[in-house]
Amino acid sequence: MSKHFLENIRKYNSCFQMTSFGATNIVRENYMPTFRVQGQIYHHAGSLLPLPDADHKFLQIYFMANSDEQIEQRCHYNAGTRREIVGALQGLFDQHNELVRLFKTAIQRMPADDYAVVIRADKRPVGQHERQFNAPTIDEVAIVIVGEEFESRDIILHRRSGDIQRVSETHRSYDGLQYPILFWRGDDGYQFNIKMINPQTGEGTNKKVSAMNYYSYRRMIRQNAENHILKCRQLFHQYIVDMYAKIETERLLYIRLNQTELRSEQYIHLRDAIVNDGNVNPNELGRMAILPSTFTGSPRHMHEYAQDAMAYIRAYGRPDSFVTFTCNPTWNEIKELLLVGQSSSDRHDITARVFKQKLKCLMDFIIKHHVFGETRYWMYFIEWQKRGLPHAHILVWLINKTTPDQIDQIISAEIPDKHIDPNLFDVVTKNMIHGPCGSINNNSSCMSDGKCTKRYPRKLVSDTIHWQ
Repeated sequence: MSKHFLENIRKYNSCFQMTSFGATNIVRENYMPTFRVQGQIYHHAGSLLPLPDADHKFLQIYFMANSDEQIEQRCHYNAGTRREIVGALQGLFDQHNELVRLFKTAIQRMPADDYAVVIRADKRPVGQHERQFNAPTIDEVAIVIVGEEFESRDIILHRRSGDIQRVSETHRSYDGLQYPILFWRGDDGYQFNIKMINPQTGEGTNKKVSAMNYYSYRRMIRQNAENHILKCRQLFHQYIVDMYAKIETERLLYIRLNQTELRSEQYIHLRDAIVNDGNVNPNELGRMAILPSTFTGSPRHMHEYAQDAMAYIRAYGRPDSFVTFTCNPTWNEIKELLLVGQSSSDRHDITARVFKQKLKCLMDFIIKHHVFGETRYWMYFIEWQKRGLPHAHILVWLINKTTPDQIDQIISAEIPDKHIDPNLFDVVTKNMIHGPCGSINNNSSCMSDGKCTKRYPRKLVSDTIHWQ
């Protein structure tokens, strides 16, 4: 792959998307090459042909009569792409992508505009192809039909219409329609009927693969095998965010459909809502679903953790130590796992895994080796900074409380001696010192109106103040 192609792979993928990508809010920040969305993600599909006097977009470009016109249209909507690369990809998809071949064959069979192409959500019989991600065949994937009832998850594409259809997250063509570069053969993605395989016998089981299991498998790093998805930089970021939203959607759907098993009627918040909304018109209310405390990020989950933290403080007072731990993108463990030409910002999956292991080692060092003293309780919270790096806030309660005369044994704000401990000197001077800024460096990122926004340099404080 050329360097230009890898740097703009998201742009080239958008040239050939067969569905449009949208979300409640797409956050575009140039501080770090990350992809963030807020709210619900959705994929929309339009008709195979545009309305009269309308331009060809997305899937419709594939049906333009002239190949050069297709290339011109794709480059028109995506500035910065190269015609030779777009032409090569277009030839690849026309020849090898089963979904593209399917649509071109189907549109030739349509006698009128009231016909539609239907891609069945669960056409394949249960139990077939459990162990491989087979590319679909034309007869298996779609039919051309008019005037028939379809399932809610089926994709129905009319020959010419002004309406758009939302593609179900659990449809097996969801991934292939949106990410043709990742799935250039039109491979099936996640669906409900994928069965788990017993690794010992190699036979299928009655358990179904969850969305989390499936996408963990797709992005796994394996020895002696290449995973091209991991090489796609910002397109890989978008794919991971998109598919994680699908995982959350599947979990929320299960919770909504299993409120009885979760005993949601016992939740005090539900009883409060019924009392508070007792005078509201029932026709104006939707169907209420209570999220359990096991759902990460839900109000009850956050409330439960907040109550646990308050219980520690109520029983044992303030914590003795507050420790911050930030990921370093230049850690050797991260750099060794990067592929050729990649930086840490291209592989947030590696950054997260290495940081988690480093954090576990740090907690073992604090708790099991009693570096600050024997530990009574501890807790930590992980957040992601704007620059795309994980960051942990750690609270530690000790059995023997720290006294003022012991603080200098734990905290040091001095630069180590370069000759006695050169490694520690390099770490501190590289990562623990602010600046230089001010009159020495007016171009520092912390400078605003000629002053440091972090209020450096600060006055030297010779004494440590300790609150009981």
